[in-house]
Amino acid sequence: MRKLVFTLMAALLPSIAFAWGQKGHDVVANIAEQHISKRAKAKIERVLDGHSMVYVANWMDNASHTPDYSYTKTWHYCNADASNGGYAEAAKNEKGDVVVAITDIVTRLKSGELSADDERVALMMLIHLVGDLHCPMHAGRAEDLGGNRVKVSFFGKKTNLHSVWDSDIVESAHRWSYSEWQQQIDRVERRVAKSYVQGDVVAWYDESLRIAATIYEATPEDSKLSYDYVGRFRTTIEEQLLKGGLRLAALLEEIY
Repeated sequence: MRKLVFTLMAALLPSIAFAWGQKGHDVVANIAEQHISKRAKAKIERVLDGHSMVYVANWMDNASHTPDYSYTKTWHYCNADASNGGYAEAAKNEKGDVVVAITDIVTRLKSGELSADDERVALMMLIHLVGDLHCPMHAGRAEDLGGNRVKVSFFGKKTNLHSVWDSDIVESAHRWSYSEWQQQIDRVERRVAKSYVQGDVVAWYDESLRIAATIYEATPEDSKLSYDYVGRFRTTIEEQLLKGGLRLAALLEEIY
């Protein structure tokens, strides 16, 4: 089982797009690593067979497309509509969503009753899903599949709104490595960082939902997106990646 988990990381073609893309998830994981205690970090690395959180941050995107983990496909998002009042009023997917998944995984990890393999898988899922929670298009509208049906062009390339927010806009905002992202955006005052981790998973989702509403308003069908669009949302991208990392760290401290 342990060998299978890590070989799955290279199982799929790299052309498949997911929330934040690989870079964004690496950034969230790396920020979290800078904000956990030495004790928690040591425990986490033992669970991950000596690997870092960055190493496993993108595992779930590949795993969800394999038979063993296909049941997690809907866990990466919760498509709703900002006008419905938030997660509490959103139509729920019987197969689960990102809020349900994170809440359940945290509970199971806190229980201390998981086998070593089950704990490893649950931890890798949590690291990834907290990143997904902070990608606004994973709180996109149900009718257009989180922006997948909203056709746009990005620097002249035909694509869709969801794909733009998966990775294109992150790479266009800054040509940094994941470690450079952490070094440049992880600079807020302690009181600000503390405010970012307030609330719970539902509140964090509702925040992404509100951001998604502003993105839809700024990006009608057939929009031609370029430098001005990236500039408009650069701060949003930076804040969401930072919040994802800080909040992941807070959850991991509670668990470990």
